[in-house]
Amino acid sequence: MLAVKKQTTVFEFGYLGNGYDKSGKVQASPRIKAISEKAYEYLKSLCLCDESESRFLRLKQIDSCEVLQVQNYAGVIFTPDGTQIEVLPKIAKKLASEKAEDASRGSLLMMLKALKQFRHLQTHNANLAKNKIPLLEVFISQFLTSVNTLIKRGLRSDYVRCEDNVSFLKGKLLVGKQVQHNFVNKHKFYVEYEEYLQDRPVNRLIHSALKKVANYSRSANNQKFIQELSFAFADIPMSANIKNDFASIKLDRGMSYYETPLAWAKLILEGFSPLTMQGKSSAFSLLFPMEAVFESYVASILHKELPESYSLKTQASSEYLVKHQQKGQDKNLFQLKPDLLLRHTAGNHKNKNVCVLDTKWKLINQKDEGNKYGLSQADFYQMFAYGHKYLNGSGELILIYPSHEDFQEPIKQSFNFDDAGLLKLWVVPFDVSSECKDLRRLKLPPGSTLNQCVLL
Repeated sequence: MLAVKKQTTVFEFGYLGNGYDKSGKVQASPRIKAISEKAYEYLKSLCLCDESESRFLRLKQIDSCEVLQVQNYAGVIFTPDGTQIEVLPKIAKKLASEKAEDASRGSLLMMLKALKQFRHLQTHNANLAKNKIPLLEVFISQFLTSVNTLIKRGLRSDYVRCEDNVSFLKGKLLVGKQVQHNFVNKHKFYVEYEEYLQDRPVNRLIHSALKKVANYSRSANNQKFIQELSFAFADIPMSANIKNDFASIKLDRGMSYYETPLAWAKLILEGFSPLTMQGKSSAFSLLFPMEAVFESYVASILHKELPESYSLKTQASSEYLVKHQQKGQDKNLFQLKPDLLLRHTAGNHKNKNVCVLDTKWKLINQKDEGNKYGLSQADFYQMFAYGHKYLNGSGELILIYPSHEDFQEPIKQSFNFDDAGLLKLWVVPFDVSSECKDLRRLKLPPGSTLNQCVLL
């Protein structure tokens, strides 16, 4: 298994290089994070290969150097030579280096809790901020803590079916194998029996996950913790077939305390995240597409803020951009799927669409009016289509961007799609910092109907 030897940190859209420019001289650009030659060549080969999951990297040239630019993903990248690259969200990039890393890491961990597979994350742990733990070590540490709790409450045993050639008869005699093995040794009995052991699928999987994280952790505390926990699994073999063991899991009554360590074990053994690069090299990535993470987090927060008379639908898909006649029949083409659709659930307006909200993981600047605040024309075309199809051309649309140093308040004036202002668009920030104390992370302008009537 791979052991981590070197670690480096880079932000989204940061640059990775092999340490040299085109002339072979050592690069001097502060914008480029240098990694080992082997790590760079491995990542470059992934970037140029159509068959691999390479969309998180792009090959570019800056400052006379060939580089790999990390795209809009955050997490950890591993390479076969033991290099570990931590990629952090870009939202706190402008802060001082150490503060930026801590703030970005804290925001990512908080947002990840909105993803179903990371619901067990404990982001209020004081040690995270105090010790500045790298992202991977956070996951490993929390897995180990859950296993420690499991051991304290007791590893459960189960009846395990065994076959053996023994000196006394017990269980069921296997006649065929008795003849095969004991034709001469008449004093032996080839039997099948059940024994009450800790060797059950769920324990084997957790043991396998412990063994795996031991090869990835560089933390002395985590390594010590792993050794201590491993003693409890000394009589339990590791899983020989992970897929079959997961399919065979049976949590009996009173085993709810197994759920958290088992959930972590599943993530560890299956590669942690939606994007993996596991193959011949046995290197994998732990990467999260930030658009999906941000969208999930915004939806989870807004669900809690809405009164009972409203509902929030994610990824609505009932409308299409156009109809096209094929073989005498109208066919819908180009499905429109806004991230969030707010609807009435009671009263005279039951099931009526109120507002369309869309999340964008981009950094805009509310002071840069000359450059249209950094807003995308394509995003406005998209919202225009949503407004006409889901709101019949009348109502409010909201574009939600992450809050950061240059965008902390909503843009005061709406963007109107018609002279009468029947269909208007608001551009607002959403606070994703882990230090935020305000219960309302979505900041809406005073003129927004949504602000006045819907959100608590």
